[in-house]
Amino acid sequence: MSPRHRARARRSVVCAAVAAAALVTGSVAAGAYSLGRSPDAASRAVSSAPPSESPSRTPEAAEVTVDLDTVLAAAVEPVVARSGASLSVAVLDTKSGESAVYGEKTYDTASIVKVDILAALLLAAQDAGRSLTAEEKTQAAAMIRLSDNTAATALWQTIGGARGLDAANERLGLTETAGAGAWGLTQTTARDQLALLQAVFGTNSVLSEASRTYLQTLMEQISTDQDWGVSAAGSGWALKNGWMPRTATGLWDVNSIGRVSVDGRVCLVAVLSDGHATKEAGIALVEAAARKAVSSL
Repeated sequence: MSPRHRARARRSVVCAAVAAAALVTGSVAAGAYSLGRSPDAASRAVSSAPPSESPSRTPEAAEVTVDLDTVLAAAVEPVVARSGASLSVAVLDTKSGESAVYGEKTYDTASIVKVDILAALLLAAQDAGRSLTAEEKTQAAAMIRLSDNTAATALWQTIGGARGLDAANERLGLTETAGAGAWGLTQTTARDQLALLQAVFGTNSVLSEASRTYLQTLMEQISTDQDWGVSAAGSGWALKNGWMPRTATGLWDVNSIGRVSVDGRVCLVAVLSDGHATKEAGIALVEAAARKAVSSL
């Protein structure tokens, strides 16, 4: 073999080895990656290739898939484990369409249900071909911006309570949410709250553009003493939080849902949690989980 042919053969083997090493490293480091060829098989293919193999032949391209739920769990679980509380989070990148969910537990909504109540009211108004009344607008603004409970109770009655909420949610795409005798005890999941956010902030929604814009605007005007939660994960936020101590245990439910902008991306995030010793501890955990969720995508 001429010197030029020997040099060409050495380059072929080195390139193949580097490609195989990259596959092995990616598999070990990420854990959540599934490769078309196992790392061992790739290593054997390179090490067994004869030196005289033609330079034009390269290892087959490996198909790589990522389980984003697994990636999200790896990011969030250490934070939750240290807290002693229970938490579920769902996140969606609106541009790529990629989403992930951690946790399947059902939680009390507390005041995040106020977004759902207003969505149900707007849907009913659309059906009737009318705008909200002046009184309804006043109540809606107080309910979302200030988290006013009296306004929420009034609008809860207007939409028909739990039955009216459930009927609206069937149309909004929520399948894991059930209204209760008291609006704050409505049961939901992070996955379903993400579906609600898609109905509010997406374009493929039974809510009209005018209804969506109205709800979004109120969520962008949250009182400054309530602008915590998913807003910690980015800027340009619109959100609604919920917090409630449970009488039976003295422990807190702390939830946050909304939209944030991060590094040019727009994400929808829902974080639900319970079992906190204090409201402040719950807020800290919710914000940490929101940041982890957005960065995991």
